[in-house]
Amino acid sequence: MRLKNKMVTGFVTGLLCFSGCSKSPRQAGLSPADALASFQLPEGFKIELVAAEPLVADPVAMEIDEEGRLYVVEMHGYPLDKSGSGAVKLLQDTDGDGKMDKSTVFADRLVLPTGIMRWKKGVLVTDPPQVLYLEDTDGDGKADLRKTVLQGFALANPQHNVNNPLLGIDNWIYLGHEPAATAKIYTGHFSDRGSEVFFPDHPDGPRLPENALGRSVRFRPDDVLLENLSSQTQFGHTFDKWGHRFLVSNAHHIYHEVIAAAYLERNRSLLLPSAVESVSDHGNAADVYPITRHPEHQLLTDLGVFTAACGITAYTGGAFPAVYDSVVFVAEPVGNLVHADILRDRGATFTAARLFERKEFLASTDAWFRPVNMYVGPDGALYVVDYYRQIIEHPEWMSDDMARSGAIYNGKDKGRIYRISASGGPPPSWTRGIAPGSLQTEELVSRLSSPNAWWRKNAQRLLVDRRDRRAIPLLEETAAHAADPLARLHALWTLDGLSALKAGILIGRMQDEAPGVRENALKLSEKFLKSGTDPEKELIGNALLRMSGDGDARVRYQLLCTLGFLTSPQALRVRNRLLFTHLDDKWMQIAALSAIGSEKELLTDQVIRDYGSLPGFTALAERVSAMAGASGDPVMARYLLSRALNSPGDHWPAALLRGLAQGFRKKRPAGGMYAEERTRLLDYARNNPRTDVRHAAIDMLRVLGLPPGQEAGAAITEALLRARDRSAGTDKRVEALHLLALSGVEQHTGTLQQLTDPAEPLPVQSAALTALGTLPGTAVSDFLTEKWQSLTPGLREQAISSFFANDARIEKLLEALERNIIPASALRWHRQVALMANGNEALRNRARKLLAGSPSTGKKTARAYKGISGLAGNQENGRLLFAAHCAVCHQIGGKNGTAYGPDLATIRNRRAESVMTDILFPNLSIADGYDLWNITLKSGESIQGLIGSETPSAVTIRYYGGNETVIARSEISSLTAMGTSVMTGGFEQLIDRQQMADLLAYLRQPPLPD
Repeated sequence: MRLKNKMVTGFVTGLLCFSGCSKSPRQAGLSPADALASFQLPEGFKIELVAAEPLVADPVAMEIDEEGRLYVVEMHGYPLDKSGSGAVKLLQDTDGDGKMDKSTVFADRLVLPTGIMRWKKGVLVTDPPQVLYLEDTDGDGKADLRKTVLQGFALANPQHNVNNPLLGIDNWIYLGHEPAATAKIYTGHFSDRGSEVFFPDHPDGPRLPENALGRSVRFRPDDVLLENLSSQTQFGHTFDKWGHRFLVSNAHHIYHEVIAAAYLERNRSLLLPSAVESVSDHGNAADVYPITRHPEHQLLTDLGVFTAACGITAYTGGAFPAVYDSVVFVAEPVGNLVHADILRDRGATFTAARLFERKEFLASTDAWFRPVNMYVGPDGALYVVDYYRQIIEHPEWMSDDMARSGAIYNGKDKGRIYRISASGGPPPSWTRGIAPGSLQTEELVSRLSSPNAWWRKNAQRLLVDRRDRRAIPLLEETAAHAADPLARLHALWTLDGLSALKAGILIGRMQDEAPGVRENALKLSEKFLKSGTDPEKELIGNALLRMSGDGDARVRYQLLCTLGFLTSPQALRVRNRLLFTHLDDKWMQIAALSAIGSEKELLTDQVIRDYGSLPGFTALAERVSAMAGASGDPVMARYLLSRALNSPGDHWPAALLRGLAQGFRKKRPAGGMYAEERTRLLDYARNNPRTDVRHAAIDMLRVLGLPPGQEAGAAITEALLRARDRSAGTDKRVEALHLLALSGVEQHTGTLQQLTDPAEPLPVQSAALTALGTLPGTAVSDFLTEKWQSLTPGLREQAISSFFANDARIEKLLEALERNIIPASALRWHRQVALMANGNEALRNRARKLLAGSPSTGKKTARAYKGISGLAGNQENGRLLFAAHCAVCHQIGGKNGTAYGPDLATIRNRRAESVMTDILFPNLSIADGYDLWNITLKSGESIQGLIGSETPSAVTIRYYGGNETVIARSEISSLTAMGTSVMTGGFEQLIDRQQMADLLAYLRQPPLPD
């Protein structure tokens, strides 16, 4: 079962009002003054109104520039208006009381603008499909210069568009971005998939593939540099004070981009499933604690858990209590709150723990409060951008009546910006004009020591922009001797931005007392390794080698990443020492394997002898051998095969064989290769004393094939005899059948059919059916159709699977369905979807006629389940129903099932009728990220599944049941969104009204304590 939990996306997730919504006076929302009284904050903080309607409306992002001016991005067009109603407002405080009282339209005619950043003398604005530069050249407060900096991004559903430009400490501009959503209803509005992303002023410059591959982007306009990042984020991203990047999406409220694209791209044989780590110690779809009065409990609203996480912001203002220096804030507009997590170090990454137990940093009783973004200002205060709408969900996921009602724009004339600061503090002085733009070079360098990252970042930006060479000696002095490590950090990156960083200065900071400075010094050293002079390369290289004993885990991880650019024997020794000292850390393994040619060095005889007994070695061995297989290097693959086949009693050969099989599936060896090795693999499969090695050898033979000659025939004969021998033991019989399946089994068909008898152990039946599945044609389909009534439940799903091998067998399945020999209810949800999305039009239409049902059927079903909320549900019975029908696709709070479809913790607070509607009519809407994709490989093979994650070199496809495979991008011919939910209708055939009530009672129960 796949419930669409409506993990409503980005900042534009929200509440579905329908024709039955109450029409209370609260439809107008609260006045700005009354809204202030609706907030709950921790002791020691206060919240003030900075701006509100009519000065600003529909705000989604803000920026304060060095002149003390407040820019606000207004997205009036959400959800459907692409006429160009978006704008940037310039707000000013003319009387100095800390509140805005003047508003000027700085720029208009924007479509669906999503973010803003100060740049040069103007601002950069993300307005998909473009990134624009807007500047006021004549001082009237209105932009008269409009220039397209980047173009080619998708203009899709606004929740998924490029957004929130941020200036990184490394002088690159980072863009939040993820793949475009596939419109199912509003196809005319939001079906744009984007094009190549490039600088239109530099058409011969760098280009990224269509919509930047749906990954985040960074660029440097002055240098005409443009790159994909290794991850994606939805609405928002943030950097901590040391430059670590954190991301957000839906129910996943905080995750960390651990490894950069540059490291993954240097070794594309490393097929890494994901470059990010979820760092929340309280899980995804984590509980939140709203205090909303009269919340909008509409049809598809998830309340009480993260469902619309967005606007993630690390606090770097230096004006809150010290504990907040490690805090990250995340907005949850559906819950009308702002959540706070505290970051703690954990190896190469972090753990994020709740700052408060069972309450939030900021919460409102007002159901219209929609925090969507946050900003740390020049005063160290936290500014909260409140979209302030009654309904914030896109009509792609709501009823037609609601979409036509006009209520989706209720509140489009409203919007607020709040300032959170220490109690008793003064109003913001920046509104009276802070003017660092007029500061001299010396003063700007001194601002690099500010406790507030706003000043550090803007001083660095202005110094790099002005390119005043007089700053260089001041910056060098700061980098070498400033008392504040953050000043040293920013001085280094400012020197780099001015192309004035010297190797001697950098080497000194590679021994800095602050781990964060050392970590960044390592990143800065890479430019010298790539393009420095030979003496500089030698100095930097020697300094890197001296850091191998660093006491900080994140510095050691970065050192291992950076050393991947060096190929000297000394670098290799240090890399190996770092790796094998921390072999149980997967990110240390990944960093080591990202090095060019790393697979050639990590499984030598000496390495295996010295480290083969360590707990993490088998994981490393499997990763390395998978890389070797995928690289297409027969010398390395043959070497690893030899290592495995010459160590019959060791535990690690199984890992080598599993990895090679995985790699060979990505890049199959030419026919006839490895003849000698296949003979020895067959011996391993028959006689090795270790079960894991025998199984791995069989797995390799599935890829390479049996060896030629009489020995294979003898082995098959022996396997047949053992499979029939009930005294041989189930495990040995199953292994024999797996071996049998490697050869033509036509002459053994009768025996294999007999072994599917219910009297045989289920594993033997299953293995026999697997062997039968290798028969050519449709013989196995005819046999299974005839035998269906006697197949045990444990074998029926496998039997159904065998029908999906090719179109001829699918036609046999459809015939059996049409003749009612096999009932439609025997097909699990993903099977029904696969039939109804088949590439063969005739089979597809035939399947839809059988399985899709008609509108009248849907009405009949709805009537049959009407009033279900009046039935008392039994949670224990519901638990059993969940285990039987749902757990194969879903978990609840990360437990009790398989993570294939959405985590159903997010539906806990929805109304029973809402959840039931999603169960009965799953294709009314599809949760974002859970639509099916068809992947055609260059080999001609077609795969259907969810896209679990993406990296620069690979795409991870998740199948029904939670299984995954990593596919190299180089092997993909096409990727096509099918526009189909992975759950189909027909669940009413499996459970009655009372069982539905029981299931709903279980799904909606409060979370159990850990």
